[in-house]
Amino acid sequence: MIPLITTILAITLRAGTSLVYATIGEIYTENSGILNLGVEGTMLLSAASGFAVAYHSGYLWLGFLVGVIVGGLLGALHAFLSVTMRANQVVSGLSITLFGTGLASFLGQRLGPKENSFNLAGISGPRLIAQPIPVLSNVPILGALFNQDILTYAAYLIVPLAWYFLYKTKNGLNLRAVGENPITAEAMGINVVKTRYLYTIIGGMLIGLGGAHLSLSYTPGWTDNITGGRGWIVIALVIFAMWNPARAVFGAILFGGINAIQFRLQAIGATIPSSFLNMFPYLATILVLVVMTWWETLSKRLGAPAALSVSYMREDK
Repeated sequence: MIPLITTILAITLRAGTSLVYATIGEIYTENSGILNLGVEGTMLLSAASGFAVAYHSGYLWLGFLVGVIVGGLLGALHAFLSVTMRANQVVSGLSITLFGTGLASFLGQRLGPKENSFNLAGISGPRLIAQPIPVLSNVPILGALFNQDILTYAAYLIVPLAWYFLYKTKNGLNLRAVGENPITAEAMGINVVKTRYLYTIIGGMLIGLGGAHLSLSYTPGWTDNITGGRGWIVIALVIFAMWNPARAVFGAILFGGINAIQFRLQAIGATIPSSFLNMFPYLATILVLVVMTWWETLSKRLGAPAALSVSYMREDK
């Protein structure tokens, strides 16, 4: 039983890593007042481009770098449409999702000899492997925490650092002020346009890193629709975390654990249909949205930035 629990926990952490990065990125973007529904498309295009570059160049780090750059570019595009052009943020985000999904599928068909799939795990090529920490990785159950890849270890540090920056620094206070009341923030000397651009791009870069982690570590290789809807789960996780990076890790572990359990059940030949098991993460997403909406109704403490999705220009003052 202990080895089984250890295995499930290890898979949970690996599955949750991409969600952690993407969720923190979306939290920072939304705290600036910009709603980004392009997470799914950004993760897919970053996963495809990151894998393609890593495979053809032979440099794993270059694949991750390209994934981050692609995420940042899509974030910049969304910021341009939402902040400068004052386009509807929902429409802009959905457009990026459609664009990223289509382009990733198009590029993915040309990554290797197969029509729609080219699995890096089956060939000689770069992939981010687990780096067990001596002694600690042998501890029953908790040893799973210390048998992960470098990006999962980095997530252990990024979560508290992201929380500290957002709630304990002047820049974090400025960011939240822009998301709450951009007119007041501008009157206090904060450049609202610059802040929204900056954190939408940074958020896109973190989302891109989460996408690259999928194709270069968690499921190394490329398969069409490799994210499996994780981008939409990220948006639900932001609500679950109440726009707080510290709570994001619990949501990522929850959804990562659901994925790990359903894969484990399929591996041991459970009689439950695989299509039904695949529904679990999305059923949980709906449940989270229902519960959080109910809680908002009762306590009025959901925590969404007051100016989320509200366009702003200096001449509005």
